[in-house]
Amino acid sequence: MRRKILLAALTALLLAALAAGWNAGMAAESKAKWPKTSSSQKTNGKMKLDVGNSSEGYFMAAVSSKTKHKMKLRVVKGDTTLNYDLNGDGAFEVFPFQLGSGKYEISLWENVSGKKYSAAGKVSLTVKLKAENICFLYPNQYVNYSKKTAAVAKANELCSGMGEKDAYNAIKKFISNSFTYDYVKAATIKPSVMPDLDGCYSKQKGVCQDLSAVMVCMLRSQGIPARLVVGYADKNYHAWLVVEVDGKKVLFDPTAAVSHSKNASKYTVERYY
Repeated sequence: MRRKILLAALTALLLAALAAGWNAGMAAESKAKWPKTSSSQKTNGKMKLDVGNSSEGYFMAAVSSKTKHKMKLRVVKGDTTLNYDLNGDGAFEVFPFQLGSGKYEISLWENVSGKKYSAAGKVSLTVKLKAENICFLYPNQYVNYSKKTAAVAKANELCSGMGEKDAYNAIKKFISNSFTYDYVKAATIKPSVMPDLDGCYSKQKGVCQDLSAVMVCMLRSQGIPARLVVGYADKNYHAWLVVEVDGKKVLFDPTAAVSHSKNASKYTVERYY
């Protein structure tokens, strides 16, 4: 009889532990936001757009048919113009409405010879965001991750049951203590290279944009709005992040943290994702 009671008690404890772990995983998953396609798609020229989730702060873009030509996507709002490379395989890529609510013009440009590009499509639309920071909760082309990304799994492990401030501090500590700056890559990297989030996490090493992308990914997966910022740290071209923790914006420079050096005296924003 005692053995049966003990076995029943152990079984109950095991089931409770499994349920707690499952609930923690579900809680972490519920904080993360993931882009999805919609039925609201527009095609103009060689450009295909999915704008059905524009209120969530993002749109998807693709070429309407596969091409080997280089393609450029241009996003204009007011006096600000943002340019992106767009793949030619026809697969949707995610782009943020990081300039806030308002009127946007999205156009596609095709490389026809040398450095010459010709217009290949244009769509204008008015965007009304649910919240001005909502796009900084989703992955996009510049901060590209998924449910299977290792950095997301690590963030879920580190931040289980935590509020925003504790989760931010846990991720900040992890990045500061576990990563190093890649001086070799810094000396050889070519212009316009995208952040290598997965490679940086795997090697625990990267340049400024890689380190920033990893941390932004981890924060967003925990429902904490974070933007990857590109600009100048004093006179050096650089990348860092701005995080919204409990409603307050905080600047954090992962490169300075992993290098055990002081922040720059002045950060000048050029663009952000």
